[in-house]
Amino acid sequence: MRHTILAAFIGLVVTAAPAAARDYPYCLQGRHHGYPGVCQFSTYQQCVATASGTDSFCGMNPRFAYGAQPRPRGPYQGW
Repeated sequence: MRHTILAAFIGLVVTAAPAAARDYPYCLQGRHHGYPGVCQFSTYQQCVATASGTDSFCGMNPRFAYGAQPRPRGPYQGW
């Protein structure tokens, strides 16, 4: 029994793929969220539905709007 559980756990760890980084176009913004806010919304409607009933609002994600993508850092950059 112990070997079966261990084998199942190892199988899950080996097959798990890392999450892909993605910039979403809309951010939930307000005084509780900082800047640029919680940027996890694909559509404006999703963001507005989440902001409904709170003192938050929706805005464009600046990284998405202006195309600023993080540069990959090499081992010796930034020294």
